[in-house]
Amino acid sequence: MADRVPQLELGNQLCFALYAASRAATRAYGPELAELGLTYPQYLAMLVLWETSEPLTVGDIGARLHLDSGTLTPLLKRLEDLGLATRTRDRADERRVLVALTEQGRELRTRAAEVPLRLFQRYGIDLATARELVRDLTRITESLQASTRGGAEA
Repeated sequence: MADRVPQLELGNQLCFALYAASRAATRAYGPELAELGLTYPQYLAMLVLWETSEPLTVGDIGARLHLDSGTLTPLLKRLEDLGLATRTRDRADERRVLVALTEQGRELRTRAAEVPLRLFQRYGIDLATARELVRDLTRITESLQASTRGGAEA
């Protein structure tokens, strides 16, 4: 057996803890979202759309979800096929696609409102801890994105 190197042990890896937590959270949402007819990525896109009454560009949605248009376009097409959203070309700029909720998409928000409450109970932490964790994870994400952008430009 090789000499122990603590910084290379799986249990000491922040990246693995984040990865495992993300997978567990996504799995936990599965049954709840199945009742709504949504996958987890579709649910995230709907969350973005529910936050505004105005149509959003694919680029705006992608920026919020940290997804590129190649990943986002099939997801939005599926939401359109489900009757939850529409996609139309922006009249002011034909290169842009605007995404808006349909009436059915707006109505789904009411049914979806209980999902976070039910799932939050399964996290095993209180609301204050959850908010602090969200702040910390957002800070980590922003720091990593900034360092990646900086490295790409150099």
